[in-house]
Amino acid sequence: MRETHRLRETSGDSGPELPRRRPGRASVHGTGASGSGTPHRSDGRPPHTPRGARRPGPAGHPGTTPPVPGWPASLVLAPLMALTALFGLITWQVAADGPLVRLDERVGESLFRRGPAALTQLFSDLGGVPVALPVLVCAIAYALWRGARRLPVYAALTMAAVPALVIPLKVATARQGPLTEAVNYYPSGHTATAAVAYGASALLLLAVDRPAWLRAWLPPAAAVLLTAATGVGLVLHGYHWPLDVLASWCLGPVLLAPLWWADRRRAGRRR
Repeated sequence: MRETHRLRETSGDSGPELPRRRPGRASVHGTGASGSGTPHRSDGRPPHTPRGARRPGPAGHPGTTPPVPGWPASLVLAPLMALTALFGLITWQVAADGPLVRLDERVGESLFRRGPAALTQLFSDLGGVPVALPVLVCAIAYALWRGARRLPVYAALTMAAVPALVIPLKVATARQGPLTEAVNYYPSGHTATAAVAYGASALLLLAVDRPAWLRAWLPPAAAVLLTAATGVGLVLHGYHWPLDVLASWCLGPVLLAPLWWADRRRAGRRR
């Protein structure tokens, strides 16, 4: 009874209630370093998780927090150097009429006129300027519409570098075609055009906002398939020797490397 009487005196006539926390009493959730009074971790102390304790590294390098997409320079430079060395070896063999050229001619003669002529002609035409160049122009226009400014210019310059490099090589090597007396067949201009036009289009599509149905793997996969089909069609139809096509396959990624690098730097600045 005494306890009930005391409880009523404390709370008045409204009935019993829980004891209230007095001002100044210590609380389990103290204020942080900023004095905001919120029951969060102190702002002055580092979090006790491995991820929170790490500090992000330079942009574009693996192991940063959060991880930044991008390949290390060594993984990109090594294949480019290998392709450049292979292109130089093939060019030297063609210019010197070395044993690799004689092997190439024997392999090419066994492959000519294989497959449906209409299909191999269609594949060969994929590397022609009337087909490949409009694809690149559409990709450039789409990138400009999506707000890209420098990359479309770089893509156009990369395409212009194809004849600037291929034509002098054709004249310097003066290689005879497989089924003709004409010369200047090395390297394959159609294959180089297809590699750069479709490859640059893929890079432009990956650099800008895309529709939801256009997955990230579709543009590069289409570029690789179209470039490969062009080279196969040229060899099977008898337009080029295999080494002509192989050299242009090596040349394409080397020409596209500056455009890819510019895209990576642009993506790094945006992040």
